[in-house]
Amino acid sequence: MFRKILIANRGEIALRIQRACRELGIPTVAVHSTADAEAMHVRLADESVCIGPPSPRESYLNIPAILSAANITGADAIHPGYGFLSENANFAEMVEAHGLTFIGPSAAHIRMMGDKIEAKRAMASLGVPLVPGSAGAVNDLDEAAKIADQIGYPVLIKAAAGGGGRGMRVAANAAGLEEAWQTARGEARSAFGNDAVYIEKYLDRPRHIEMQVMADSHGKVVHFGERDCSLQRRHQKLLEEAGSPALTAAERDALGEVVTSGLSKLGYRNAGTLEFLYQDGQFAFIEMNTRLQVEHPVTEMVCGVDLVREQIRIAAGEALGYTQADVRFNGHAIECRITAEDPVTFAPSPGKVTAFHAPGGLGVRVDSALYAGYTVPPYYDSMIAKLIVHAPTRAEAIARMRRSLAEFVVVGVKTSLPLHQRIVEAPEFVAGDYTIHWLENFVGQ
Repeated sequence: MFRKILIANRGEIALRIQRACRELGIPTVAVHSTADAEAMHVRLADESVCIGPPSPRESYLNIPAILSAANITGADAIHPGYGFLSENANFAEMVEAHGLTFIGPSAAHIRMMGDKIEAKRAMASLGVPLVPGSAGAVNDLDEAAKIADQIGYPVLIKAAAGGGGRGMRVAANAAGLEEAWQTARGEARSAFGNDAVYIEKYLDRPRHIEMQVMADSHGKVVHFGERDCSLQRRHQKLLEEAGSPALTAAERDALGEVVTSGLSKLGYRNAGTLEFLYQDGQFAFIEMNTRLQVEHPVTEMVCGVDLVREQIRIAAGEALGYTQADVRFNGHAIECRITAEDPVTFAPSPGKVTAFHAPGGLGVRVDSALYAGYTVPPYYDSMIAKLIVHAPTRAEAIARMRRSLAEFVVVGVKTSLPLHQRIVEAPEFVAGDYTIHWLENFVGQ
């Protein structure tokens, strides 16, 4: 096992990793920008190192500073969390080149899945179903028009190196193809330095279903069921459920078999999440995240497994120690992402938190780095807490979430709490009858 782990992240996920390390008896090193000097993850770490000014590029994305911090503190492993450098293959390679262990997949698999076109090719070769579309990058408008005619409008133009909804445009018909194609390429070039795009059939009422997997270095791969992440605004997830109200146990098992079989052939290692669109009883692969997900707690709640602990154990060379048959799914879990944003306009709301009270009780979990007196900085993602509930049934989980949202108090900044209260009261949500397009219409009401 590792003697010391440096956590190359901030906020609630840094705390989450610290907690797993502490239970394993492993000391931790927190890195932080000058803006995060008083952050909770810094206060609770065994050691901390300032790695730069507030700008992420000069701190949490500063690879030399992070590696130097690991060196001077004697850390022998680095956990990247999610976001920042978690899916940066060059970072993973540099960590290993410096004699440290990267707690995550291999650089080769990060690089493969980071290229959406290459990821689709790999999954197709493994028998994973895909959304109909181009086999690779679409290099000119004439080619785009031919493919769109073949698969039928509407179509979705997507950045090959994309993520977070950037570099994505819908063409409803042939007249709108050129504008969508040019706009997507421009966004991709600006955001990722790579203007390669590909085309997929645009599904009008899909759900966003993802499958959590864990693979050790001894050839064993297991899945921990599905999460329904269909409640999104501008391709950003706001609320997640485990399991999906749209899937049966048989559908989960069938998808899990395809996923684990494919990743076993690929030789994948550590945590990963395969994301699918699901419509009319059919799954279609869209991408794979080679890291821990923001929404991992709902899986932990229904499966009773510490996914971060498993990441660390696997990175240290240990075997999973259980089979797929040992994984049990118990009850239902829901997660609300609480952000420091205006609940109507979604404008960021940084500032000082003057009062903070987290809900509690049976089946309630709050992952947050907030405390009264903390100043939410304007430099980073606006998510300030994750509220997770677990109950025997979905109906009971919804009731528990309603109660917990009503107890949650954050004063000093605007938050998305009122929006989540609206969502969990909506008849469509209660019925489980929603798609990835539902929330966009709901927030416009």
